[in-house]
Amino acid sequence: MNKTIRHTAVICLSLVLALLVRATWLQAYEAKALADDTHNRRAAIAQYAQPLGDIVVAGSPVTGSRKTTGGDLAYERTYRDGALYAPVTGYSSQVYGSTQLEGIYADVLDGTDSRLQNPVDALMGKQAKPGDVLTTIDPAVQRAGYAALGSTKGAAVAIDPKTGRVLAVVSTPGYDPTRISGTTDGSAWTQLTGDADKPMVNRALRQPLPPGSTFKLVVAAAALEDGLYGSVDEATDSPDPYTLPTTSQKLGNENASAPCENATIRTALRYSCNTVFAKMAVDLGQDKVRAMAEKFGFNDSTQDMPVRASASVSPSGMDKAQTALTGIGQFDVTATPLQMAMVSAALADDGLMAAPHMVSKVVDASGDTLQEYPDGDTTRIVSSATAEQLRSAMVTVVQDGTGTNAKIDGAEVGGKTGTAQHGVENSRTPYAWFTSYAKDASGGKQVAVAVIVEDSGAARSEVSGNGLAAPIAQKMMKAALK
Repeated sequence: MNKTIRHTAVICLSLVLALLVRATWLQAYEAKALADDTHNRRAAIAQYAQPLGDIVVAGSPVTGSRKTTGGDLAYERTYRDGALYAPVTGYSSQVYGSTQLEGIYADVLDGTDSRLQNPVDALMGKQAKPGDVLTTIDPAVQRAGYAALGSTKGAAVAIDPKTGRVLAVVSTPGYDPTRISGTTDGSAWTQLTGDADKPMVNRALRQPLPPGSTFKLVVAAAALEDGLYGSVDEATDSPDPYTLPTTSQKLGNENASAPCENATIRTALRYSCNTVFAKMAVDLGQDKVRAMAEKFGFNDSTQDMPVRASASVSPSGMDKAQTALTGIGQFDVTATPLQMAMVSAALADDGLMAAPHMVSKVVDASGDTLQEYPDGDTTRIVSSATAEQLRSAMVTVVQDGTGTNAKIDGAEVGGKTGTAQHGVENSRTPYAWFTSYAKDASGGKQVAVAVIVEDSGAARSEVSGNGLAAPIAQKMMKAALK
């Protein structure tokens, strides 16, 4: 009998020890993983247990919270001018998660960030009051871009070249995040995600497309920095038409009567001569073109903007014909409006690129700073002389070239138009681009803007960077300079 009791006791003790080991393992090693598990209802209950902190534009919140009428989630997110600011805020949904600033700063906005917790509240298990996210967005510039894009499919970004502050991030068609913030029946989500125009895609920051002739600024910068040409007014070695190397294919220019043969860089930018920049890219070689693009931030996965630019330039391995096509912003070259705005911003600021940032501060409930993004964290991209020459050529483009719709009275405005092929053998409506900068001669204000119009509904023959994208950039630059 004693032997049986001892065996039973050993077995019971073993089970108790196993239970203790398992409980310790769960609490000590797997606690965070379990807490972060998307199927853990307690995480969602804690996230929406109190009003969320706000995303702030020019001192005013563009987000809010409202009490729910049922269920175990006490509050849900609301948005002021939701479609206008959706590319900035993203969404915070009780069902579908969070994106953009809502996702990046979720812990601050729901009060679970450890920096918000004071020792007394921590001991009592009390949730901290949420913090706020202060953006660099200028509401006047944001509204100007949104109104100008209107019903078209496209995007625009505005940057302060001196500070790197992102003044506007616009993407159309837009959507109101309030529609999907609560525990709805799912019809709004299904409609938004099934829409062929993809309103939930952030075209300004997250959809790289061929930049077309706007990329010629990068190639011109490479040619001047390399010494291939001494100035923007030196004649280039550029036949018209230009036969792509190792092929019999002849590359011409959109304007057949444009003076593109052996044109200077200034003239080639003014008339957007494909032949000049295709030949220039081949003369430089793919490595030098890519190196200059990467100095402007292409292929960079480490940019410290809270929402990073996505852009690419073809890797090594291209033949010379493909290199020629990259010289006019085609083949495998892609960029977002943010990326092309950064190119203009660097040239506007004398060859220096300030790190782009859309958030200025993250603060706690008392307004004390938790994290700050500094202005003017700059990197030298090209020499002052190269930047000055390219600005001069960009001014020529706007004064009497392909970008005249960007003119602003009383301001220095420089720009570059682009029309990028779309579809197999350019079978679909081309993309219209414009990248530019403007400086107020009297007040010293400056701004860089890039715009893409993917589809305006215009006839193919009416699609151009000057006709569609430049007027949008002009309105945004004008708003920024006021």
